[in-house]
Amino acid sequence: MSQLEWSDALSLDLPVMDDTHREFVDLLAVVAQASDEALLPAWQVLVDHTADHFGREDRWMLDTRFSSSNCHSVQHKVVLQVMREGAVRGAAGDLAVVRQMAAELAIWFPQHAQSMDAALALHVRRVGYDPETGIVSAPQALPADVIHGCGGSTCSDAASEELAAH
Repeated sequence: MSQLEWSDALSLDLPVMDDTHREFVDLLAVVAQASDEALLPAWQVLVDHTADHFGREDRWMLDTRFSSSNCHSVQHKVVLQVMREGAVRGAAGDLAVVRQMAAELAIWFPQHAQSMDAALALHVRRVGYDPETGIVSAPQALPADVIHGCGGSTCSDAASEELAAH
């Protein structure tokens, strides 16, 4: 499996997010290099980290009107559910599925970080949101309504209504 390594391409200029992402990459590397005996404990550490990581980002989205119904949060839910299923399958003796999931995460994560997380980081900076305290220092920059879809102009409610009208 080709191993994911931290690089400047993954940096989103939001230190708390970057630190969490760097830890995810490091934990994924531990899984990728784990012996069969160490694989499941390393996978569980990654699953636990990911649950916390996604939970924090989901809270930031809620706090800044990026609705929990958006596809970013949905993707978090699905990926975490699959990872938890991997833990169950691994505990039943199917270590190959855990190794395959780790390989797939190494492909998925950069795409997720450079698209969905980059948009969230930009939004968080724009509204002056402090992820540590939950305080929005520029409330006037918050969207008037909760953002649905992915938060992009092509999958907003208005874009969907416009497509339906044509």
